[in-house]
Amino acid sequence: MKSQAFGKKRQGLKRGSGFGRSATSAAPSVTPSIVDVQETPGTSNLAAPITDPGTVSAVEMLASLAEAQLKDNFTPDELRMSQKAEVTKKLQGLVERVMHSEEANLSEQEQKDLVTYLLNEAEANIGPIGDAAPDAPKAKDANKQTLFEAKTRVQTLLMEHIDPAAAAELPRPELAEQVGEVVGELLVQEKINLNLSEQRDLVTLLLDDMLGLGPLEPLLADDSISDIMVNGPNQVYVEQKGRLTLTDVHFRNNQHLMNIAQRIVTAVGRRVDETSPICDARLADGSRVNVIAPPLAIDGASISIRKFTKDKITLDKMLDFGSITAPLAKLLKIAGACRLNIMISGGTGSGKTTMLNALSRMIDKGERVVTIEDAAELQLQQPHVVRLETRPPNLEGQGEVTMRDLVKNALRMRPDRIILGEIRGGEAIDMLQAMNTGHDGSMGTIHANRPREALTRLENMVNMAGLHLPAKAIREQIAGSLDMIVQVQRMRDGGRRTTHVTEVVGMEGDVITTQDLFKYEFTGEDESGRLVGHFHSTGVRPHFLTKAEYFGLDRALMEAMNG
Repeated sequence: MKSQAFGKKRQGLKRGSGFGRSATSAAPSVTPSIVDVQETPGTSNLAAPITDPGTVSAVEMLASLAEAQLKDNFTPDELRMSQKAEVTKKLQGLVERVMHSEEANLSEQEQKDLVTYLLNEAEANIGPIGDAAPDAPKAKDANKQTLFEAKTRVQTLLMEHIDPAAAAELPRPELAEQVGEVVGELLVQEKINLNLSEQRDLVTLLLDDMLGLGPLEPLLADDSISDIMVNGPNQVYVEQKGRLTLTDVHFRNNQHLMNIAQRIVTAVGRRVDETSPICDARLADGSRVNVIAPPLAIDGASISIRKFTKDKITLDKMLDFGSITAPLAKLLKIAGACRLNIMISGGTGSGKTTMLNALSRMIDKGERVVTIEDAAELQLQQPHVVRLETRPPNLEGQGEVTMRDLVKNALRMRPDRIILGEIRGGEAIDMLQAMNTGHDGSMGTIHANRPREALTRLENMVNMAGLHLPAKAIREQIAGSLDMIVQVQRMRDGGRRTTHVTEVVGMEGDVITTQDLFKYEFTGEDESGRLVGHFHSTGVRPHFLTKAEYFGLDRALMEAMNG
């Protein structure tokens, strides 16, 4: 049966991007037009020959139909993994199928031209073919380049006209006014022509260099950016909506980049240099920063910033994002309220800290919570929170305070709950002992790809404490201390999802036994490239049902499992 391609009105292919107008294709002569085909009662407009004057041409109609099917036949990943010859062959098959369905005939040359057109459209609208690297983004416009050149010329002269010590004490608005006056004079002196808007932008760039983090300031101010990754002075990537993007931000040179790195770490009493080239720090807003300097970083200092989220993420907001479902959100809320000892497992950037912050909202406001981190970034909302942070050794190698030291000290601070930002070493045994000695409801994060791997890693980290405990004794300690593992994962579409909620049930022989309460199953992806799947309850009876009954939440728990 023929397709209803000839409606009452049909628009031809767009000018400039339509069939036969690509610079790389030799196209047949087709004149795009908008046609109004009148229907007579009792007749079908399909009866009109497709090549009649006043109707859409056969080639144009077939091109439009085939173009509409491109995204059904190719995904960006499929194109990237294919060669041009392979894609061309598939497009030839697509053209033949469309010709057959429309009962149309095209000459051999018209078919070749149509395939060439579709090839160009696929690359333009779906993605590049093959593994050729995409071109790096160019500067947005010539004005921006002019602004950077003006800044380079003016900056040195400006520093000769101001007192840095006095400038540091002035509020930014007042300093901006004074710098603006000096910059105006210097622009005239240097014969640099900038309009008022460009002059304001120039003053902002100069102040960012003087007081802030220089070229990084606009990226820090952009709420859509979640991560900033500086790979030397000439390459800065950001993560937006789960995707990595190369920016046009750059530093003057390696020394400029190191100055910014020093400014970040000095603010929290740390240092980064050749003798201590690795440093964890945080910004004033709580954003987590890792700096690694030369000679370890070969192409210049590397700065990784995990931005502080101003908008607090809750389980309800995760529900809106599609990271969890309503029954799963209810289960997690009950687990938090029932004072379960919970470990959040996942890879780098999977959302472990975000999940930990969301679960911590279920902590009663009357409880005393002690948090322990390498670089403080947790955002607990409770009023009674004591935040502890590790300290690196000084130049003489003295004064280091480790996570283990802080966990031991936290036990003397009468905490109701202890929360570890990340478990990565011998502090695991101290944390397990705390969980098993009256500090139930404690939480932490761990790097692992699956719940079972999280248990294995936990066992290995207990061994790092150097206590030489038998494997069975360690596993019994884990089984007796830990109640639940929440596995989070960053999917290839950039979205974060909770893939497993697993209970630690006990021991069978030498093996820790677990049971899954909820699992996420991937089923495909939609037209926009977003992964599609569903969360489902395994239907088993939760091991912590007795504890939920103690808190009066047993009925709600079973509703969540049956939801």
